[in-house]
Amino acid sequence: MGLYAAAAGVLAGVEKRQGSIKGLVYSSNFQNVKQLYALVCETQRYSAVLDAVIASAGLLRAEKKLRPHLAKVLVYELLLGKGFRGGGGRWKALLGRHQARLRAELARLKVHRGVSRNEDLLEVGSRPGGVSQLPRFVRVNTLKTCSDDVVDYFKRQGFSYQGRASSLDDLRALKGKHFLLDPLMPELLVFPAQTDLHEHPLYRAGHLILQDRASCLPAMLLNPPPGSHVIDACAAPGNKTSHLAALLKNQGKIFAFDLDAKRLASMATLLARAGISCCELAEEDFLAVSPSDPRYREVHYILLDPSCSGSGMPSRQLEEPGAGTPSPARLHALAGFQQRALCHALTFPSLKRLVYSTCSLCQEENEDVVRDALQQNPGAFRLAPALPAWPHRGLSTFPGAEHCLRASPETTLSGGFFVAIIERVEVPSSASQAKASAPECTPSPAPKRKKRQPKAGAGACTPPCT
Repeated sequence: MGLYAAAAGVLAGVEKRQGSIKGLVYSSNFQNVKQLYALVCETQRYSAVLDAVIASAGLLRAEKKLRPHLAKVLVYELLLGKGFRGGGGRWKALLGRHQARLRAELARLKVHRGVSRNEDLLEVGSRPGGVSQLPRFVRVNTLKTCSDDVVDYFKRQGFSYQGRASSLDDLRALKGKHFLLDPLMPELLVFPAQTDLHEHPLYRAGHLILQDRASCLPAMLLNPPPGSHVIDACAAPGNKTSHLAALLKNQGKIFAFDLDAKRLASMATLLARAGISCCELAEEDFLAVSPSDPRYREVHYILLDPSCSGSGMPSRQLEEPGAGTPSPARLHALAGFQQRALCHALTFPSLKRLVYSTCSLCQEENEDVVRDALQQNPGAFRLAPALPAWPHRGLSTFPGAEHCLRASPETTLSGGFFVAIIERVEVPSSASQAKASAPECTPSPAPKRKKRQPKAGAGACTPPCT
């Protein structure tokens, strides 16, 4: 099934209440789920605008075999998307017959509403505001390449590398074909907003991972050394798992659990593309995993990113209207599950460090869950400080909450996020290694801006082109 037909199918399923956008995308069997998800979300966001343009242009009357949802996807691509660059097949030819009329109707709609930009046609609740201007963050997959080689590759494509950013203002100012290294995150490149790399050869080859800035925090702060055994408790779709594998250098073991078989299948594809060989996937409820199982006696690190309201994700509004303000009943249910998962994770006997994270803005799912878990384990665990330069801290709801990290489009140029590092106060006697401490995460040296001279015998980094 092609991209446009798959997108039309997802939109039809959402309208019939067969599932959420994300769930239907994962069950579509379309290989590039991120590309499909992005197209569906943008088409849905402009749905009312597209309906008006299609009706005014008489497209469905002229093309009686064209189904409404497919028409909406195609008109989005023609007028607001990529314009069928490098593809489109028969749909490009079909829309080409109506292109002039469709463009004229879009222009007429702007005049009628007194606006000049496409985004100004959106209803206030659908406008992206600052969110649409968030930079594109790209994590270099160090299992396959290194930052120097990726930077050189983009420079050969005509991009201008500006070195490591000194502040968030540098990221906000990015335009055109300029890119930077994130000021705090190792191996995280930053491109201007709306830069589309889904079809880029480095992404398709697994050398790049498209990942939000805040989403890179959990694995980076867990920081398991190579050779460690790690549990990723709620692992799909797999970006954080792939980050853990890169930090482990594919040495050691990741036990990754998730209950959704389809999401696990997509995750397996992502991990294979990224060259990951140290991960064991299991379709299993983490709450049913026994801490006394001998397989997990060497697990010293756990990443727990449980199901949450997603109130920090702008795209969630498209899937579930009102998701930004979940009901008290839903928050209570989610927080109950999150607390059970966190308390269960803290019972693993050899655990040294755990990172708890959500993409929620709600105190009930964040500080409250962490506070209650610590209170149920008095004296056994503590919140570890991390990233003192991070500007957005946890809400001051209990002593030490300032050690937690929060993120938002306004303060950190990322989606809404929460992260807490929990460490065991005393290392259990079964683990004789020195006590682990929270990583300081000092930024690694930035790739140099000047053109690199080839060195004979240099083999520290594999070339990004394979």
